[in-house]
Amino acid sequence: MTPLKPYLIRSIYEWLVDNDQTPYLLVNAEYPNVQLPTDFVEDGRIVLNIRPEAIQGLMLGNDEILFNARFSGKSMRIQFPCKAVLAIYAKENGRGMFFDPEEDPEETDDTPPPAPNKPQLRVVK
Repeated sequence: MTPLKPYLIRSIYEWLVDNDQTPYLLVNAEYPNVQLPTDFVEDGRIVLNIRPEAIQGLMLGNDEILFNARFSGKSMRIQFPCKAVLAIYAKENGRGMFFDPEEDPEETDDTPPPAPNKPQLRVVK
C-alpha cells in the first residue's frame, strides 16, 4: 500500500485552506535530502507558511513536497520528503495533525503475522 502520511497532509491542507486558516508545516530540517532556508531553522526544525498567497507552485506529492517561497526578500526553492513533516496545523488555532517522529508507519512492511505453531481450534463436546 502507499503511505498514508502524504494523503493526510493533503487533506488537512485543503481543509485548512477551505476554512480560511493559514496552514503551517513543521519540518525536521535535519532529515536527509531537505532544501530549506537554514537561516530560519531553530532546534533542527522549521515552520513553513504554505498558504496559497505566500508560496508558488505547491506540489504535495506522495514522496516529497516542493514549492517556491520568499525568505527575507529572496526567492528560494523549498523541497523535502514527506517523511520530514512533523506536523501540519493552522496558525490561528493550532488545529491539525502532529506526527510522531519516532514512529514512521510507512516503514512497516505488509507481511502478515506469523502463523501459530499449533492449531487454535479444539473440539468441544
